[in-house]
Amino acid sequence: MTDIDPAQRALFTVEQVRALDRHAIEVLGIPGFELMRRAAAAALASLRRHWPQARHLAIWCGPGNNGGDGYLVGALAREAGLEVDLVALSPEAHGDALQARETFERVGGRVRMFDPAAALPDADVHVDALYGSGLNRAPGTGEARLIEQLNACGRPVLGLDVPSGLDADHGHCPGAAIVAAITVCFVAAKRGLYTGAAPDHVGRLELATLQLPGTLRDTQQPDAELLSAEVLPVRQRGAHKGDNGHLLVIGGEQGMGGAIRLCGEAALRSGAGLVSVATREAHVVALNAGRPELMAHGVDGPQALQPLLERADVLCVGPGLGQGAWGHALWLTALDSDRPVVLDADGLNLLAREPRTFDRAAVLTPHPGEAARLLGTSIAAVQVDRFAAARELARKYGAVVVLKGAGSLVAHPDGRVGVCPWGNPGMAAGGMGDLLTGVIGALLAQGATAWRAARMGVALHARAGDTAAVAGERGLLASDLLPALRRLGNGPAHA
Repeated sequence: MTDIDPAQRALFTVEQVRALDRHAIEVLGIPGFELMRRAAAAALASLRRHWPQARHLAIWCGPGNNGGDGYLVGALAREAGLEVDLVALSPEAHGDALQARETFERVGGRVRMFDPAAALPDADVHVDALYGSGLNRAPGTGEARLIEQLNACGRPVLGLDVPSGLDADHGHCPGAAIVAAITVCFVAAKRGLYTGAAPDHVGRLELATLQLPGTLRDTQQPDAELLSAEVLPVRQRGAHKGDNGHLLVIGGEQGMGGAIRLCGEAALRSGAGLVSVATREAHVVALNAGRPELMAHGVDGPQALQPLLERADVLCVGPGLGQGAWGHALWLTALDSDRPVVLDADGLNLLAREPRTFDRAAVLTPHPGEAARLLGTSIAAVQVDRFAAARELARKYGAVVVLKGAGSLVAHPDGRVGVCPWGNPGMAAGGMGDLLTGVIGALLAQGATAWRAARMGVALHARAGDTAAVAGERGLLASDLLPALRRLGNGPAHA
């Protein structure tokens, strides 16, 4: 599994990319129409690379510059000897888009007006140039019907810059949205194409920088960045278990011993030197039998927990904890200690009930439902702007926050955000969050800062999920990730 080109990890807002466009035109002196021509050339090159057998294209053009890109794709395709059906949503076009339309017509292209009642052309590939990155509303009724037809037609769709209907800033779809097989993103990577609903719509994402110098992107501070495949340094030959941290995992209410075992075992496989488990007495025998490397302790309350806290370097609190009197008492005792902490599951639900700001290394790992409770809002509001939600959680609680889901976000209280480009739908299964908590806790115990442990942990967990899903996503178990966690955590030579 390869890492991502560092030059492509920077993610920008839509407004920032517009500023980059303006800089290229006004400062570098590159005409807007030339940028449009380069975008069309990159898009057609991608199309021919992925579908070399395609001879008939249908291109769907909106009234703006995204439609202009489509007109020039059509012109270049005709010059290459391809058959082109080009359908425009509107007879109007202005500026560079009008010049692009006239260029298409000069090479013999015919623009047909969109008719909602007409059947789709029988094309090999459809090119989506309906709406660009500026759309932040639901498409109109006719356009929505067209989008649904394109999604259902059984032929691949190439998205130009952004799949139409997807909010390129936030990664959500306010209405119908194109499901592209390939999306060619122009100039710079837009942050909303990597999280939320976006992974279901962009298909394979390619970045075309349009031959613009790398120094152009330096004129804007990226809003976020894609995570990289980091690993911890190689251990010294004389290392002993005490050098690699002692992690205490707290949880496992009656009937939830599996959660605490998964968390503890993930911590072991991620390199923690010692892992203790504080859980219900009823789970101790099973833990000792199933994974004797875990030091399992039955605790009936805070008094029994206290000596375990004193020996631990880092705490993981929440997997299977429950929100009853037992779990609440352990949660309070753990949070009142001075140990770095990773909070998940009921550890987060209790925090939503009794908020506090952390003055030590802390990582919170909510899914959207938990995030909504922590913010006092709805899941829908979290998903509409995942970047804002993650940043607000980190600010409010003074902790590094992992907002889980497709394109998980890692937010620092100072506003930095990392976006995970790995992971798959098979990971939407019980126990995956317990693993992530253990991985992050193990990295903290080995000396990583909360920010680095969260970033590395999210990347390692997602990459392990992708490795394990080679045998199929459906039916993937959390425990299937454990061998890959070990391999990937030891670096490229073992991946």
